[in-house]
Amino acid sequence: MTKQLSPHQIIYSENEILAIDAYWRAANYLSVGQIYLQDNPLLKRPLHSNDIKNMLLGHWGTTPGQNFIYAHLNRFITAYDLNMIYISGPGHGGPALIANTYLEGTYSEIYPHISQDENGLKKLFFQFSFPGGVPSHVSPECPGSIHEGGELGYSLSHAFGAVLDNPDLIVACVVGDGEAETGPLATAWHLNKFLNPVTDGVVIPILHLNGYKIANPSLLARIGQEQLNALMIGYGWKPLWVEGSDPISMHYKMVEVLNQIHGELKNIQQRARIDGHMERPLWPMIVLKSPKGWTGPKMVDGIAIEDTFHSHQVPIQHPKRNPLHLSLLEEWLRSYQPQDLFNEQGQLCDYLRALVPKGLRRMGANLHANGGLLLKPLVLPDLSLSAEIIQQRGQMGPGDTRVLARWLKEVVLCNEKTRNFRLFGPDETISNGLEAVFEVTSRQWMGERLSTDQYLSTDGRVIEVLSEHQCQGFLEGYLLTGRHGLFNCYEAFVHIIDSMLNQHAKWLTVSAKLPWRKKIASLNYLLSSHVWRQDHNGFTHQDPGFIDLLVNKKPTIVRAYFPPDANCLLAVMDHCLRTEHLINVVIAGKHPSPQWLTCDEAIKHCLQGIGVWQWASNDQLNFPDMVMACCGDVPTLETLAAVSLLRNYLPDIRIRVVNVVDLMRLLPAEEHPHGLTNHDFEDIFPIHVPVVFAYHGYPWLIHRLTYRRNNQHRIHVRGYKEEGTITTPFDMTVLNEISRYHLILDVLDRLQVVNEKVIYLKQLIEEKLIEHRQYINLHGEDLPEIREWSWDLS
Repeated sequence: MTKQLSPHQIIYSENEILAIDAYWRAANYLSVGQIYLQDNPLLKRPLHSNDIKNMLLGHWGTTPGQNFIYAHLNRFITAYDLNMIYISGPGHGGPALIANTYLEGTYSEIYPHISQDENGLKKLFFQFSFPGGVPSHVSPECPGSIHEGGELGYSLSHAFGAVLDNPDLIVACVVGDGEAETGPLATAWHLNKFLNPVTDGVVIPILHLNGYKIANPSLLARIGQEQLNALMIGYGWKPLWVEGSDPISMHYKMVEVLNQIHGELKNIQQRARIDGHMERPLWPMIVLKSPKGWTGPKMVDGIAIEDTFHSHQVPIQHPKRNPLHLSLLEEWLRSYQPQDLFNEQGQLCDYLRALVPKGLRRMGANLHANGGLLLKPLVLPDLSLSAEIIQQRGQMGPGDTRVLARWLKEVVLCNEKTRNFRLFGPDETISNGLEAVFEVTSRQWMGERLSTDQYLSTDGRVIEVLSEHQCQGFLEGYLLTGRHGLFNCYEAFVHIIDSMLNQHAKWLTVSAKLPWRKKIASLNYLLSSHVWRQDHNGFTHQDPGFIDLLVNKKPTIVRAYFPPDANCLLAVMDHCLRTEHLINVVIAGKHPSPQWLTCDEAIKHCLQGIGVWQWASNDQLNFPDMVMACCGDVPTLETLAAVSLLRNYLPDIRIRVVNVVDLMRLLPAEEHPHGLTNHDFEDIFPIHVPVVFAYHGYPWLIHRLTYRRNNQHRIHVRGYKEEGTITTPFDMTVLNEISRYHLILDVLDRLQVVNEKVIYLKQLIEEKLIEHRQYINLHGEDLPEIREWSWDLS
């Protein structure tokens, strides 16, 4: 029987359906083998308990459905010569992706010891979920993957990021029905509203309804087809169903649905690319409703397994020590008829090899799934053209991120043709001071536009969606497929993606150890609207703790920068956008603030990452009595204000001012690539000299970074103490005892000098703190001497 389809669609025969079924059986057989077997990979003899692994780990429930999808996508790619990658959203789907990349040959090309023969099959099985082997989820070790399967919720976000500016790429994204209950995934259905059919590729979501999570029914599997269709149509999708349990009929349905999708995608792209119709289309998607643990054992010990939650992990628990279970496992394995799928040498039969796409069309070999192979450096403009011109130290600037925006605007222009740079943010690009980028680009938006809207178009280099999860996922997918980007966010709310940071950090850590995985562009965060300048939003918006999470990650991949002014911010961001395979966090303010360094000085200072500011110090001819260190823009301001008061009232005190831009410089050299040796650290912070350190975040972090330094008790840190409210900017520093007045008191306490000048200064400061409180409660703004303070020491 041969079925003739409509235009844009390929005819198919019964023999092709049977071949797809055989290929699916081969993938299922390899998947079960990975979970259970350590020997006898082709069942050339009866199964013995010694053939079974001692520890049985892995997840079967989602695997047969994913094998079904992969087999059909292979046919789809070959039939239409498609450029496609596969994202596995359901948690532990590792057996399926490993099995399929092995069958298509890419696994053995990357790992030659896992050869295409019986010995290679044995090694393939033995390594799975085994010490020194590979995880049970879809990890960086698996060819073709850009999505870590260790945590649910981000598959669609990654898929959409991957197709941005990739007009010929299709991402088939399998969404587990358990995964679909997560907040990030539920929001990600909206991302089709950002895809431009002319300049971007296509995401085909495949919602895999197999009914269950680990031990509970899944929500979407129990609401009925009518409600689910209404939900997806409301999101902007056209759901096409492939439902059933009979394999052959399901193969026919899947072929027909994929052929229909190809026709609809061609029509969408033709209307946009040729006819110029740029309306938001109704994108097709697949709902695959199949049994959980499909083709697995029906019953074990009187308990139903297939199509229940009991098939989620290892369906037959004790084959090594239970003869009945061993017999059940052998029956299950032989049901796939391995003798018809593999030849005597253990190689996939020729008629099944013919189903595999060729060369780079294989999803495991697609270059987009190893984005470093496609990575091109950004063209970055001259910093000096955007820098603040410094006439005198401490002059007021327009806001550090507003200066950065002038440079980012040029970055957008310089990379306009290559289309490999984007900015992502949760509706905060303007709020974070980056509005200047909209002079040359807009927000990409495919929804309805009103005359009152601003900076919206169907093609723009900025994507804003009020979900930090989606911004992070978009950017990760964009980076993993070989491009560059920047995520700007309010400092307090970047915590929303703490777990996503963890997962990306783990991806970078593992992939860095794989020589075949090429380095990708760094994940760059710009955190603004920070803790010290959230006076009108108050306590809810005041949290600098994201850095604390960051430093828990592997030192080979994390960096944290606190530029003290606009020119330093330019220098830091220029550096970050040039780096690869790192996570860079940059924290900078957006409000008008003092400027300290010229462009050339800033570049040198940021290259060093830490340095003595001699122009602010007076210890050049003698050993310092005190080191005053600062990290962050507001701590730098308060430190320099404290220094100016101290030098006016106590001119004989020798003070050294140290500014830290690169936080990791505080670590020992043996713990971080940027760390200082003890010798270099003690050159800056002499071992017997007290240090008063004003830090942007929680003070304990500085103690943690420096605890191994000699005489580390000399370091006293001021920072955020979880005191906040709606108040004035300076009062935030007073509440948290990091103000210039508190820093002076710390210095006086540690100098252990008692004379009339010291006593007078202490009393003056105590009076100033009282005056400050009275003034702001009456006037609602800081004292004039605070607002109008300027650096006046030459």
